[in-house]
Amino acid sequence: MTSSRRLNCITPPFILTRLLDSDNADIRQAALATLLTTAQLRGERRVRGLIAGALSMQGDGRRSIYNCKHSTFLPSAKLARSEDDGPVKDAAVNRAYEGFGTTRSFYREVFQRDSIDGHGMRLQGYVHRGTRYNNAFWDGQEMVFGDGDGEVFTDFTGSLDVIAHELGHGITEHTAGLEYHNQSGALNESLSDVAGSMVKQWFLKQTAEQADWLIGNDVFTPSIDADALRSMKAPGTAFDNKLFGKDPQPAHMDNFVKLPDTEDGDNGGVHVNSGIPNKAFYLVATGIGGNSWEAPGHIWYESLRASTQTTDFQEFADTTFTKAAELYGAGSSQQQAVKEAWAQVGISITTTPTLLGRV
Repeated sequence: MTSSRRLNCITPPFILTRLLDSDNADIRQAALATLLTTAQLRGERRVRGLIAGALSMQGDGRRSIYNCKHSTFLPSAKLARSEDDGPVKDAAVNRAYEGFGTTRSFYREVFQRDSIDGHGMRLQGYVHRGTRYNNAFWDGQEMVFGDGDGEVFTDFTGSLDVIAHELGHGITEHTAGLEYHNQSGALNESLSDVAGSMVKQWFLKQTAEQADWLIGNDVFTPSIDADALRSMKAPGTAFDNKLFGKDPQPAHMDNFVKLPDTEDGDNGGVHVNSGIPNKAFYLVATGIGGNSWEAPGHIWYESLRASTQTTDFQEFADTTFTKAAELYGAGSSQQQAVKEAWAQVGISITTTPTLLGRV
């Protein structure tokens, strides 16, 4: 499944591109540096793999947080906190450590999953990568956090849903391996948003009705007029400002955005069209009621496990309908909520859903 691996970043490239037009030279420079270094990482990660590969395998989900000290060469990072160590002076190290622990506990308790790969994969995090780096990413082996530029973005370790989102890419990689482009890529992004929201709600003990359903609402500095990177409850409303424009996410298939399957085109709009399945999950969670990680989460998780590399929106919707019946009964209120939610985003469940892949 390694052929489907990509660098999965939390900040949509269209935001960074818009920042290149800012009147503020510092904002422009930070955005340009982030775009350039993120592109370079796609080659760098192969080198890192030779060093980190052995450490990132089985290990009961043990946590290791490294301090890059603003270097971009990860193998030179120093171990700052490991499993069973107490808090350290560096707040970013502690936030990454605790965020990893919360996400790990969520998957153990809710889905009985042992770390990212289901077999105790060690959790490795790197903080303070580079200077004014406006991103956080999962690269298939570890999670890396930038400090932000301090003007638009703040330290990315400050958002639990961002941490859970990126680790969610690892879950997807080790289950369906959804290809990171077009609809399968948008579904990949959506599943990470679902993971981020569920972990945050589980940690805060919030019901679906109580939750804000925002992704990355802690990544912007107070001076930026934006609620979050994305809204699952109302895709297209997370931000609208002069600095980087209006949130382009659609909430219905009628507004599906066709973009080139290139890096400049966001790999076919993976961060854009993810709004459609995001909205569907929100509708299922609020339609069923209670906690999102219970019936809705189990339906989505089992549907992920039953998906393949090329699963698209229609196939995933059909799978959730079938899984709802398997878990809670044909004609159950849970299954009806699934059907109604997908209909509200413009996807009608087919009469004979196809279940390919894992069961």
